[in-house]
Amino acid sequence: MSIYAVTYTYSDDVALRDAERASHREYLAGLAEAGHMVVSGPWGADEPAGALLFFRGDSADDVRALTAEDPFVKLGVVVDQVVREYLPVLGPGKDAFA
Repeated sequence: MSIYAVTYTYSDDVALRDAERASHREYLAGLAEAGHMVVSGPWGADEPAGALLFFRGDSADDVRALTAEDPFVKLGVVVDQVVREYLPVLGPGKDAFA
């Protein structure tokens, strides 16, 4: 199984994002419990609205299938996403991806 980094770019609709945040986080928590998601979180306050997520999967298409069911994706909060294979090599955090 490989690791994939996913970047989300959010829409400017802050009200929709706020309204759906709980369902989005609940969905991601379920993926984490199932072992599909390693870690996720939004960009900082001074960055463009979006997030970085790391998944375990057999292919980029498998990860896209998981993110397709995210309420943020389904409801249009996510206006763009990029899925790339990630190869952790150095640092103490790399073991979290094993």
